[in-house]
Amino acid sequence: MAKWTATQLNEFTTADDMHVSPFYEDGKTPGTPTWIWSVVVDGNLYVRAWNGQNSRWYQSAKQQGAGRIHLAGRDYDVAYVPVTTDDPLTAAISQAYETKYAGSPYLAPMVESGPISATVRLDLK
Repeated sequence: MAKWTATQLNEFTTADDMHVSPFYEDGKTPGTPTWIWSVVVDGNLYVRAWNGQNSRWYQSAKQQGAGRIHLAGRDYDVAYVPVTTDDPLTAAISQAYETKYAGSPYLAPMVESGPISATVRLDLK
């Protein structure tokens, strides 16, 4: 598995153009891009589904396990790795959302149980 570079992670920390596109059932065609917030924690890239586990992109990502993202002006093929709510990084991921998106009226729901239960780590393929 490839790792994100320090330069990429630095760019991702401030970028706000993340779009996720889990693959369709054929395992190679990216789905419709969905704009979503992203954060960097402990050298990894994370996203959460606003609608929790009922989110269509989250369900596709969970089923396919792979897809494409667009972030910081570039496209990347990634693996979608679900994060369990008991993961020790859950609180740090929430804190990263609170820091990056402070002042947004959309922040409060992103640190509640629904979106927390639909947290995904994005690993570079």
